[in-house]
Amino acid sequence: MILAALYVLLALLDVLSCAEENLRAGATRLDCVRASEQCLKEQACSTKYRTMRQCVAGGKESNFSLVAGLEAKDECRSAMDALKQSPLYNCRCKRGMKKEKNCLRIYWGIYQTLQGNDFLEDSPYEPVNSRLSDIFRLAPIIGEPAVARENNCLNAAKACNLNDTCKKYRSAYISPCTSRVSTAEVCNKRKCHKALRQFFDKVPPKHSYGMLFCSCPISDQTACSERRRQTIVPVCSYEEKQKPNCLELQATCKTNYICRSRLADFFVNCQPEPRSLSGCLKENYADCLLSYSGLIGTVMTPNYLRTPKISVSPYCDCSNSGNNKDECDKFTEFFSENTCLRNAIQAFGNGTDVGVWQPMSPVQTTTSTTTPYQRNRERNPNTIDNHINADTGIYHFCGNLQQSNDSDSGTSFTYNDTSNSKAASENPPTFF
Repeated sequence: MILAALYVLLALLDVLSCAEENLRAGATRLDCVRASEQCLKEQACSTKYRTMRQCVAGGKESNFSLVAGLEAKDECRSAMDALKQSPLYNCRCKRGMKKEKNCLRIYWGIYQTLQGNDFLEDSPYEPVNSRLSDIFRLAPIIGEPAVARENNCLNAAKACNLNDTCKKYRSAYISPCTSRVSTAEVCNKRKCHKALRQFFDKVPPKHSYGMLFCSCPISDQTACSERRRQTIVPVCSYEEKQKPNCLELQATCKTNYICRSRLADFFVNCQPEPRSLSGCLKENYADCLLSYSGLIGTVMTPNYLRTPKISVSPYCDCSNSGNNKDECDKFTEFFSENTCLRNAIQAFGNGTDVGVWQPMSPVQTTTSTTTPYQRNRERNPNTIDNHINADTGIYHFCGNLQQSNDSDSGTSFTYNDTSNSKAASENPPTFF
């Protein structure tokens, strides 16, 4: 009894410690737009910031490749070192914020300068204190999972129509994603993607996740899983006339600030770890699902594959990869064979979460996705390391011991629909 009480007390102290660290980090960190504005108001910071931007503009292949003379190189390095002491150094952005693209442009300008133009190292987004316990039934992940006995995907769509916010933003993406613009174009993909991003940024996870990550009964796998796959209107948002090579698609994503940032966020938050209880390096299903949904509405939009198991992929393949076939396969497998993501999706559908009865820190291991920065360090071990270290307190796993008040809210929905649910589940899925 005493040991049990002591264990609960230690777990609570761990939660409070994590919360304190998150609050302290959030209190000192500005978003990159505000940090830039603050820097430009201070003469010393403004001068160094402008110098750094000139250095970046002068050499995209190398920070100093086109900057002539040792004095100019020293000036650039001095400007970069000085900015490490400014709010710009530790700034982040918030997903869906009003000036998100501008914020991300500032972030990557600073980050790639200090990183040597490297990509996909840290997420540019401010960590969100996600708590899917408001949706999940907080049951241990070990043991027999809950089995769906009804078409939760159909129920989720009906529940969305009964929620004003969900219905509003769902209608906002259904319209451009299903409206043909010409005989050659099935839709305006740009408008469709933008509306999809707004849906997943604005609609509460209870409803948006309910449609995207719903579970299907064994007796109705085909129709239910197809309805889930059709959630994002893949004929417009996902499919192309020809499948591009995945590495080429990744390169295209890199040229767009939002896509680049959402992909970096996905790599950070859905990193698999076979030694962890959850299958995730960060031990946080909420962060993984949030980062996955953030990819929808970009050129890297993923969707479910028509396979018996839960598997997702962007619309691309590894044909014509040449000598980069292994690298391409590794990239695609991060989606299709990602145990962290698969467990997170199954946990949502089953109404379970990371084993909250056993708070534990993330397993410390080398990331399985090798970044250009890491490859450069392997080739050039003497390279100066200017890596931006995010506040480690933010990434501690905070065991959440709070039981949801509504234990079934993640998998059961109430609705008032005149349609026959049995007939609806048997008919081909629709968007409405």
